[in-house]
Formats: sequence, C-alpha cells, structure tokens
Amino acid sequence: MPTSRLGDRRLYLCTPDRPDLAEFLEACIAGGVDIVQLRDKRLEARPLIATALVAKAVCARHDVPFILNDRPDLALACGADGVHVGQDDVPPAVARRVLGDEAIVGLSTHAPPEWIAAAAEPVNYLSAGPVNATPTKPGRPGTGLGYLDFASSSSHGQTIPWFVTGGANPDTVAEMAAHGARRFVAVRYLTESQDPQSAARSLRQAIDAAWAR
Repeated sequence: MPTSRLGDRRLYLCTPDRPDLAEFLEACIAGGVDIVQLRDKRLEARPLIATALVAKAVCARHDVPFILNDRPDLALACGADGVHVGQDDVPPAVARRVLGDEAIVGLSTHAPPEWIAAAAEPVNYLSAGPVNATPTKPGRPGTGLGYLDFASSSSHGQTIPWFVTGGANPDTVAEMAAHGARRFVAVRYLTESQDPQSAARSLRQAIDAAWAR
C-alpha cells in the first residue's frame, strides 16, 4: 500500500464544493496545502463525481494526492487517489477491495478503542480528533489534547502517518505539536478565508516551524 506517497505531507485541506473550487484549490496549494479531500454531504453521486473531477485535475497538476470522502465507489469512478472513511462508513477493508492496493485509504478515529482497532485495518493514514468541537462534525464533542498524547505514544502512531483534526490554525499548531501532532487537517480556517493562499501559507509556516522544533 502506498503509505510512502504521503511522505512528509503536513497540511491536509478538507473542503466542500464551492463555486470557485478550482481557483480556491490552486490558491491553497500555492500556500502550502499538500493533500486535498473533497467532502460534501449535500451532493448526489453524479454531481459529486463532476465536482471531484474538477478537484482531481487541479491536484494532479501539482502532484497533490486527491482524496474523496466516504464513497470508494465514486472515488473509483472519478479516478481519485484514494478515499477517506469514518467509523460509520464503508469499512476500510471494503474500500481497499474496491480501489485496490495502490489507492490511499484513510480512516477517522475519535477515541482510543477506535485507534487500537485501526491497527488491524488496511489503511495508509489515520485522523485523530476533532481536538475541539467543530460545526463540520455536529454533535461530536472534542477529544481534547490528551487524545493526541495517546495517539503519538502508541506503537501504531509511530509507524503510520496521522493527521489531527479540529481547530488547526497558526495559533494552535504549536500546542498540538507539543502533544505529538505533526500533520494537520484544515477546514474552516481555509474555507472561510478571504485570502486562502495567505492563510494556507501562514498555517504551513506554523506547521513547518513545529517540525523544525
């Protein structure tokens, strides 16, 4: 499985569809985003495929992995580099059978039992969080920084790439990094920015500084 394709990728954008999707992705990638997920619960299958093709084309021009949320069948249809699934979605083993050994498969975790169980799953990366409660995950409480301590100190956390979710911005990265985070998912900090390239650059600089420390 192509975990090596994730390399030192550090800034993971998760975005819904938007009218300026191509321009927005170009700006974010120019600012330092190096992996992109399209997550849009509103779109039906065919509109989602059409939107995914737009995002995939931008990502391919910049050698940035493109991930589709939830749907391995639609990830296959649009030629995405992989799929990200949650605890209530298609199991990772099924996603792997659909997409094959060369695809990237990611899995969300929110608590230690889920993290421990993920060690047996055919995934290339995990997400941990959300550290802080977020409107993008309504009804899900924040895990707190203690979950990052658990993830980073586990044997699995030292052998597989993992990304922290929930509240990443230039002011919070250093504290999260102090608890073991090295890779970060950004949603609202970038999607709500009036200048996404500058916002991505500021966040990437904070992440790179945390790596340097």
